[in-house]
Amino acid sequence: MTTRTLCVIVCGAGPAPDVGTLVDLAHTDGWTVRIVATPAGLDFINTAALEQQTGTPVRSDYRPRQPRTRRSRDDAVLIAPATYNTINKLALGINDTYALNVAAEAIGRRTPTAILPFVNQALAARQPFQHAVEALRGEGVTVLLGPGGFIPHPPGTGDEQIARFPWHAGLAAVQQRSTATPATEPDPERPQHPN
Repeated sequence: MTTRTLCVIVCGAGPAPDVGTLVDLAHTDGWTVRIVATPAGLDFINTAALEQQTGTPVRSDYRPRQPRTRRSRDDAVLIAPATYNTINKLALGINDTYALNVAAEAIGRRTPTAILPFVNQALAARQPFQHAVEALRGEGVTVLLGPGGFIPHPPGTGDEQIARFPWHAGLAAVQQRSTATPATEPDPERPQHPN
């Protein structure tokens, strides 16, 4: 039996401490899971518990003093919960953290990638954010914002939304994308066009 690897990129947002729920759902669906945290995300998660649950180290940096190993590629990437900051940076090509590097390379390799945001209505209404969502969707990323995904909440009510965070929708999106489109390397000789 072939195992599929799901890379979950966790940002510093309210639902992050519950990412173990997503890991359990993914394991039930037959995924091997690895966790990558943004620097802010590290403060929200229980690293030791997630490492025990996934059987792999939680990564948040490049570890420059360790020899590089060639790891197999992820079969899918899910950024959840994804913050306003991470979504905007990723769309603009800013690659200043290990987590953003993992996400950017996955998109460039056409690895099935989904984003499950956690943003309030005021942030979601900003044009930079709306442009970022549109740009990422134009690159083939599934951004689960709106019906069937995450519905932005009024400012100051984020804590009330945590229990309803739709982890299952994020997993369903990568499941659907990974069975429909295998990851491929872009052909440098062929011009790339958005889907």
